[in-house]
Amino acid sequence: MSILVVGSVAYDGIETPFGKVDRILGGSATFISITASYFTQPMHLVGVVGNDFADEDLQRFNDRNIDLEGLQIDKSGKTFFWQGRYHYDLNNRDTLDTQLNVFERFDPIIPNSYKNPRIVCLGNIAPALQSKVLDQVNDPELVILDTMNFWIEGAREDLMKTLNRVDVLIINDSEARELSGEPNLVRAADAIRKMGPKTLIIKKGEHGALLFTNSSIFSAPAYPMVDIFDPTGAGDTFLGGFAGWLGRSGDFSDDNFRRAVIYGSAMASFCVEKFGPNRLFDLTPTEIADRYTEFRALSAIPLQSENSF
Repeated sequence: MSILVVGSVAYDGIETPFGKVDRILGGSATFISITASYFTQPMHLVGVVGNDFADEDLQRFNDRNIDLEGLQIDKSGKTFFWQGRYHYDLNNRDTLDTQLNVFERFDPIIPNSYKNPRIVCLGNIAPALQSKVLDQVNDPELVILDTMNFWIEGAREDLMKTLNRVDVLIINDSEARELSGEPNLVRAADAIRKMGPKTLIIKKGEHGALLFTNSSIFSAPAYPMVDIFDPTGAGDTFLGGFAGWLGRSGDFSDDNFRRAVIYGSAMASFCVEKFGPNRLFDLTPTEIADRYTEFRALSAIPLQSENSF
């Protein structure tokens, strides 16, 4: 099942309590497309990079069979660069530098060969650009969107228009509260789902994720990690695993959304084991299947005997 991914392709400089890298591949479209490519093909990527983007990084996409016809190479400037430092709890970080570079002029143009995707993944870019992508594609079966506080605060009108065209919204708990104006996440979910997306996933970091659909609420556990080197891109990796499983299975039922949440969580747990997307480039199908099984076991509740209560 074809998946279209639109978002940023970037370089990151990352410092955590466990190490530091000055320059590593990053960006929402990078993490989403790499992750989803483990589940389904073809994978179509739309983004922009600059004149400093390395051939070896282009090859890393090619090695995952990610179609790059939609990747614009703007020779007039450099690739989007972000630099940040994480605190010991890894839930807080300081942005040290942001250089939009060619990403500031990003105008997503969808090639003709990409215009009939079954799933569209809209990474964290301006809501107006997300809507522009949807204007260029032909009736996808599922549209999945990510956003952030910056757009909720600074582009709310555009975001509301875009949300009305979306099937699945994936955000974190603080974003859900800000978007809805509700401190309680259940009430927040109800308010957000009235804005358009019938399915909502609220990520809670080390506390797992909540899935809200028309018929149910599902709480997914967080994986008990021992070695966490870098949380950068974990949310995008979650989205990639979620969309990838849905693309692989072709099943958009509520029960399968639950499986997709677990696959997204499993892939995100791999992402944090190394800096940037490095761990995502050397996974095996067996590792993914085993981690999915471990996740399921975390929340399995044994049946009680008839006379237990």
